[in-house]
Amino acid sequence: MPLGNTTKAITKGFAIGAAGLTVIALLASFAEIVTKHMGEFSGFDLMNPSVFFGALVGISIPAVFSAMLIFGVNKNSQKLVNEIHRQFNEIEGLREGHVEPDYTACINIATTGAIKELLPAGAMAILVTLAVGFTGGVLAIGGFLAGNILSGLLLAMLMSNSGGLWDNAKKHIEAGNYGGKGSDAHKAAVIGDTIGDPFKDTSGPSLNTQITVVSLVATLAAELFLLYSIF
Repeated sequence: MPLGNTTKAITKGFAIGAAGLTVIALLASFAEIVTKHMGEFSGFDLMNPSVFFGALVGISIPAVFSAMLIFGVNKNSQKLVNEIHRQFNEIEGLREGHVEPDYTACINIATTGAIKELLPAGAMAILVTLAVGFTGGVLAIGGFLAGNILSGLLLAMLMSNSGGLWDNAKKHIEAGNYGGKGSDAHKAAVIGDTIGDPFKDTSGPSLNTQITVVSLVATLAAELFLLYSIF
């Protein structure tokens, strides 16, 4: 398992890099659209207040997006625990192993919960993109995309690697190191792995999609931002 986690972390690095190249290409497409309609365009200067405003918002989106997903994982895990307790209390013979548990109920909680928790996070990222565009215009969106891409890529890499590291640490201790199972080190490692699993399996991989979707929305709505913006 440590080998699997390490290999998976390395492959996720390639996926994150591929997503980075994709969104950089989308950022170039966005700049090309702006140049086409504005004529003379010198790029996104961070000293410009609109660009700086967009960058600040863009940098924060991956962190908020990840927090919403991790919170959703926690909420769904509590629902699963409650369902398991219910089955043990209500299904006769389950504790003794005489009957099969209701696996379908647990699967339904996991699948429907995953969709329900992903929708608000995705909607938040898209709506904030539109809000920044209609507030600060294309300059704000340029800073927003740059901040979102840089922050998202770094956070995705951090979560993918740290999540696997926490999982490997727990398995290393369970193999008999640092006191083995039941030790204080093992209890601490279990807490770390509880955080690491949503890091490496939920938030980290999802950030690749988040930065891509945000870049696509900004590119498709670029002409609207040029025509309609407060500043």
